[in-house]
Amino acid sequence: MKITEIIEAQMAYGWSPEEIHFRHPYLSMSQIHSFLAYYWDSKVEVNADIERSFEYAERMRKQATTQPCILKEV
Repeated sequence: MKITEIIEAQMAYGWSPEEIHFRHPYLSMSQIHSFLAYYWDSKVEVNADIERSFEYAERMRKQATTQPCILKEV
């Protein structure tokens, strides 16, 4: 799991460390707190990485030539 995934979830949902652990039980509380501490020490770099990922996803979405399938009831 990438640190950006944890930080994005915390930003999007307002999850506490305990909620992160509930949602991702394979992470220990010390790992989660380490992720959060790293984020606060490297906030500019992590936020830049999150922004790059978002921009990449937006570029790929715009370049997609097919539309997702929409199922209709018959």
